[in-house]
Amino acid sequence: MNLDASAGRSSRRAFLASVAGVAAGGLTATAGCLGRAGSTPTVSILAAGSLQRALTTEFEPPDGTRVEVEAHGSARVARMVADGQRDPDIVALADPTLFDAPLSVPWYATFANNALVLAHNPQTDGGTRVADATSWPDALLDDAVSLGRTDPDLDPLGYRTRFALALAADYYDRRALTDDLLRRDQIYPETQLLAQFDAGGVDAAFVYRSMAVERDYPYLELPAAINLSDPEHASAYETASYTLPDGVTVRGGPIRYAATRRTDTAAAESVFEALVGTAGDLLEPSGFTVRESHPHYFGDVPPTA
Repeated sequence: MNLDASAGRSSRRAFLASVAGVAAGGLTATAGCLGRAGSTPTVSILAAGSLQRALTTEFEPPDGTRVEVEAHGSARVARMVADGQRDPDIVALADPTLFDAPLSVPWYATFANNALVLAHNPQTDGGTRVADATSWPDALLDDAVSLGRTDPDLDPLGYRTRFALALAADYYDRRALTDDLLRRDQIYPETQLLAQFDAGGVDAAFVYRSMAVERDYPYLELPAAINLSDPEHASAYETASYTLPDGVTVRGGPIRYAATRRTDTAAAESVFEALVGTAGDLLEPSGFTVRESHPHYFGDVPPTA
């Protein structure tokens, strides 16, 4: 796929923001089929789980439209669309490489960034050890401290946790960070990980900064060489990789969120432009980063995008 960035996209941010408008009515989260309701055009968004809260509580769709959101891990989302299980108007993922495989889309736009942090649980003794430790690797390697993580086969947070641990093993020269921690079987779907964290079932977890901010979890910032946020470390991030069950190999890189529009209706166009054009106002208060270059378009972008 040709991934030449369209020229002059950054200058369109003001225009996209003006298109977004403000609207009455909100978003309805749904776990089933997404469709149209009444006479108001309904736009379906199948999204990364880490975008769910912002899309369902903060996003204001353009006037005269209604939005329905279904959220899962991005790798699962991509497979659901590729296998024909879902047919959404808009797909928003936490890793744009999934738009190449298992999906194959003609274009997409990146619109936000994130970072990994180490959340620690103030309700547990193990979480307190992580918070008070001089060295968080030492705290995590204590068998009395439990580290929860998400399933790398279902979502990018899971394989990015593996990437961060591999990078940390090199950064701190502690091979046990991968050899020991990855053998511990505390892997959950994203929503279950958060439920375990809230209930005190795990002491610490690698999560996106936005997840910690949205839920008011205390967390430790990680060095830029580890947290997958800094483009200057992109070549080092790429040394880490993971192969998904369908044979697709994903590599480390700065965390990026991207979306594509799959239908050409006026309602879908206006919702997409509102999402990518006002991402700063929508996502930055929740701990995401939205750079001035966003939205940044790749591929065979339609004239209306």
